[in-house]
Amino acid sequence: MKIELRFFASLREKLRLSQEALELPDSVTTVGDVRAYLRARGGVWAEALADGRALRMAFNQELANADTVLIDGGEVAFFPPVTGG
Repeated sequence: MKIELRFFASLREKLRLSQEALELPDSVTTVGDVRAYLRARGGVWAEALADGRALRMAFNQELANADTVLIDGGEVAFFPPVTGG
């Protein structure tokens, strides 16, 4: 399955990457699996996407949780939580 990744705000700065096309193995089927798959790259990836970090995720431009199922050609986005006033 192929997906598009998007990274925003401080996460984009930390990873030095705003987007990436990625071919996933069959074992990666959810948004949470994508996060774990990217963490396995190690280094800054493991730090930026660590389980304990406050991080929002979206699939096809809708807020998602770790159990959200992927579809081929979809877009997964990661961004820090924001506050507004």
